[in-house]
Amino acid sequence: MTSTPTPVMSIPSASPSEFTVDAATTALLVIDMQRDFLLPGGFGESLGNDVGLLRTVIEPLAALIAVAREAGIPVIHTREGHRPDLSDCPPAKLRRGTPSQRIGDPGAFGRILVRGEYGHDIVDELAPLEGEAVIDKPGKGAFYATELAEVLTSAGITTLLVTGVTTEVCVHTTVREANDRGYECLVVTDCVGSYFPEFQRVGLEMISAQGGIFGWTAASEDVMTALAAFVPTSTSR
Repeated sequence: MTSTPTPVMSIPSASPSEFTVDAATTALLVIDMQRDFLLPGGFGESLGNDVGLLRTVIEPLAALIAVAREAGIPVIHTREGHRPDLSDCPPAKLRRGTPSQRIGDPGAFGRILVRGEYGHDIVDELAPLEGEAVIDKPGKGAFYATELAEVLTSAGITTLLVTGVTTEVCVHTTVREANDRGYECLVVTDCVGSYFPEFQRVGLEMISAQGGIFGWTAASEDVMTALAAFVPTSTSR
């Protein structure tokens, strides 16, 4: 027979305080783990960044995703990018900064951050399974101009375990958007990454400051321990 998983578990080590996870209302959000940002020779590296700092996220995140799937926790992926005609990319975004290549330009993995191109898609190690939601977003936040809110509402999700890149940009923007919409968010510290170590440290501290002004943080090991309690186990009589 199959035992009934515990419906609610806590993460005592979470900062700033214990965090409760309900299997029925929790989803794992994986933000922008795309080839353009993470692969050597891609857009991220063309901006002068060390993509190795982001790639350290892949192994712990792959392990976390595997446990979430076993536990029946929905996994939702996002990809930042634009239509081929760039009609959903504001001119200000195209002009921002002084990169050697810009959105829509030819890059090592196709046109940069354009939907349908090889570089726009998620790295092989974290590829979505059939049936998992993949949200294409034109902005930094995962709620802006996307169907994410509808996906979460239809699934009864009120808690988000947030992972992905980069910590101070797309992760932070999404957590702030989620906070304003009433979601409880826990950011998994070793499953988010930044090209800048100082931004990583401060970005995480900002989330849980002042008693959890935007949410909670915890390491993947502790999150996986909690999620493992939801994995059905088969026992024989």
